[in-house]
Amino acid sequence: MPLRILDLRGTQPPFEGVLPRPAAPGADVHDVVARILGQVRSEGDRAVVRCTAELDGVDVSDGLRVPQSAIEQARAAVDPALAEALEVAFGRILDYHAHEGVPPDDLVGGGITVGHVTRAVERAGLYAPGGRARYPSTVLMCAAPARVAGVGSIALCVPPASDGPLDAATLCAAAIAGVDEVYRIGGAQAIAAMAYGTESVPAVDVIAGPGNAYVAEAKRQVSGVVGVASAFAGPSEIVVVAGPDAPPGFAAVDLVVQAEHGPDGLAWLVCWDAALAAAVSAEVDRIVAASSRRADLESTLAASGIACLVDGPEHALAVANTIAPEHLQLMVPEAEGIALVAGVHNAGAVFIGQWSPASMGDYIAGPNHVLPTNRTARFASALRADDFRKHLHTVRITPEALRTLGPHVVTLAESEGLPAHADSVRRRLVALEEGTVR
Repeated sequence: MPLRILDLRGTQPPFEGVLPRPAAPGADVHDVVARILGQVRSEGDRAVVRCTAELDGVDVSDGLRVPQSAIEQARAAVDPALAEALEVAFGRILDYHAHEGVPPDDLVGGGITVGHVTRAVERAGLYAPGGRARYPSTVLMCAAPARVAGVGSIALCVPPASDGPLDAATLCAAAIAGVDEVYRIGGAQAIAAMAYGTESVPAVDVIAGPGNAYVAEAKRQVSGVVGVASAFAGPSEIVVVAGPDAPPGFAAVDLVVQAEHGPDGLAWLVCWDAALAAAVSAEVDRIVAASSRRADLESTLAASGIACLVDGPEHALAVANTIAPEHLQLMVPEAEGIALVAGVHNAGAVFIGQWSPASMGDYIAGPNHVLPTNRTARFASALRADDFRKHLHTVRITPEALRTLGPHVVTLAESEGLPAHADSVRRRLVALEEGTVR
């Protein structure tokens, strides 16, 4: 299955309306999700059990929550090399999120001191996909920033295997990350349970984690009932911007990396060398034919596997910025890639040079792999500790500042027809003049 060629040479941006995009979820997805959310909100556990049986073919009527003993047994049972890899990855992810930044110092000026206070949400709900593959790495990625933020209680939902239990590696990751509760439910019913609460699943304040179109739509519909982190973390996307010297095998496998997550994603090669595009396309074809995940690859690539020919690096960035991909790889010499970053405005994460595949970011580089998709990178960012925090400001005003700035407040409040606002300041100004309040 070669990549579909899109020749934009000689075409100038803007590209809005020109570039093909995966079809947005239709009314069927919206309506199915809305129905599930309504059922779980009104029926609680009963609806969750029914939806899991109908949609996943799994009977979870004997309990939604995974016993702590099963989590501990899974941690002890996994291959020691895998447990070590999870520990190393979690340490690096924690370090990165702890390094993201601290609240600014107080701003003092003109007699007013403005402080900045952060408070973690009390309870976070994490979602890790489990349908087509296991994702213990996603457990680490979601739990680390919540832990750094200081969240008091963390719940995790994971779709069960066809025979009922959860994957041991996923449970091991939950143990390493200090997840407090694990539930074997997935899909829109899991999002509903975390958002509204059921008899078994206490409601959360923020939901984070990627999922398929139904999970993403469910998060969209409950947004406002709970916080939804990292915008629209849906099906996986990648744009590889490849210079003429990029190794075709590297570019091809990196396209396949994201496509193997399943349908509805996006895998684009953008280059200015037709021979390279042909070589990468042929290599993609060979990888797909030999893959154990061939069906998933073919589904994604048939819809959104594209080799886009452009006039040069700047033109390539214009295409990438229009797509606003989850992952952007600049497969050019490192110095050139560093320079090109200045022109990147819309991307979830950027990987520079041929030795920086997105796979490293998916697991162990440190920054989060829960990234905005479906063009939400135009306004959203990777999952971070701040997604689990609230920001409060404190204000202290001296009498001198009130004398100087208070009359302006009176003027502004009266112009808006809010006399009590004006009077709250005016009374204090009078008290200061008369010395009646100390």
